[in-house]
Amino acid sequence: MNLDKVNKYIKEFEKTITKPRTNFDKSKFFVGVDLGTANIMITILDKDGKPVAGAAQRSRVVKDGIVVDFMGAISIVRKLKEELEEKLGIEITEGYTAIPPGVEQGSVKAIVNVVESAGIDVKKVVDEPTAASYVLGITDGVVVDLGGGTTGISILKDGKVVFVADEPTGGTHMTLVIAGSYGVDFETAEDIKTDKKREKEVCIQITPVLQKMASIVKKYISGYDVKDIYLVGGACSFEDSEKIFAKELGLNIHKPYMPLYITPIGIALAGLKD
Repeated sequence: MNLDKVNKYIKEFEKTITKPRTNFDKSKFFVGVDLGTANIMITILDKDGKPVAGAAQRSRVVKDGIVVDFMGAISIVRKLKEELEEKLGIEITEGYTAIPPGVEQGSVKAIVNVVESAGIDVKKVVDEPTAASYVLGITDGVVVDLGGGTTGISILKDGKVVFVADEPTGGTHMTLVIAGSYGVDFETAEDIKTDKKREKEVCIQITPVLQKMASIVKKYISGYDVKDIYLVGGACSFEDSEKIFAKELGLNIHKPYMPLYITPIGIALAGLKD
């Protein structure tokens, strides 16, 4: 993985969230819909895979890959879709979505139904670690997705996912720790967690959660010849996360800029691979 190249690409995408690109070939583009536990995000790339636009909304309508508020999820996807259509002067009719490791078939159908009920025909469902690998440009190693609800572990070999595991420890657990520590409600704790000015004090509070995530990874990769760990997902956004994982695992830890965006962009990149 060329981290500098990946980071440059992510920064280009980040700019399009506030200032979408309108000068692209509108006859061909790729749309990714990511139904995450903490956020729902739609990403748009042009025919060459270059960032065009992105839109996200914090939500609690999906829990660990399971849709818990079907109508709420549809409403958010439709809203984001319409916002992007208006900004870009396009009609979004088809796209791609993804599932976390180990999700049951029934949950896959529910995710597809949400996206399609919002007016986007799902061309393909990809697994999240494979989507992340498209952005990272890797074929071998372990992708660890520290998501809102779970820690997902996927071992890749020669571009194929050969092992997956998923355990319920994620960003939500960090928020609960903060809520308990400061005596505030969940939403206030979420605001504290994502406040960059308070990152150092928050890191002290959530270090045990990151250590538990690292121990989960250590358990599952035992017996595999692993040298490189790639961290993605919003729950690894804290600057000390790499150090904690390196200390626990003793391996090469790689974390790109804004890891929250890796999987959503990779879902749209699936269009180039299709």
